[in-house]
Amino acid sequence: MKFIFPQNYHFKNKILGIIDYQTALVNVIWYGIIFLLVNLLFDSINIKVFVFISFCFPLLLFSFAGFHGENIIYVFKYLFKFIFRQKLFFYNKNYKNLT
Repeated sequence: MKFIFPQNYHFKNKILGIIDYQTALVNVIWYGIIFLLVNLLFDSINIKVFVFISFCFPLLLFSFAGFHGENIIYVFKYLFKFIFRQKLFFYNKNYKNLT
């Protein structure tokens, strides 16, 4: 059986077809940092679990749901660009090429 894919179709390598490798790496690094901080700061297991889930679950949701299939690293990059340089996203229309 032969499958025909359009030329503009981009294959994205993903873990189990759900999450791409860059996003998984960012998640693992974030979870490791949070895990170390939680273990250093808190003694109670209830507080540790609550804080760990509170900081890690939103990133996990964004990683799975995503923003229209966009990589989480690019989403953070766009957010930081918008926060620090908001005028960057106002577009100028160049009408010289149309005449």
